[in-house]
Amino acid sequence: MEHPLIPNLDDLSVEELGSKINELNKKLTIAMRMGNAYLCEQLRMAIESYQVKYQQKSAELFKKGNDGKNFDDIIDIS
Repeated sequence: MEHPLIPNLDDLSVEELGSKINELNKKLTIAMRMGNAYLCEQLRMAIESYQVKYQQKSAELFKKGNDGKNFDDIIDIS
């Protein structure tokens, strides 16, 4: 489930999303050590929101990078 209070993430780059995910994971580790289950759940929802957008943007970059090319004709394993 995504966090309802996360603002629009469309303006962030893949690098910014990645650094935010790392930052939130560090905060999650601290919250887990403290035993704060409610905060852990909130952080997990926030991380999921950022990860979904990260995956979408990564897929878009991959599509742009190979321009829809199929690499079967370039890589010959036989």
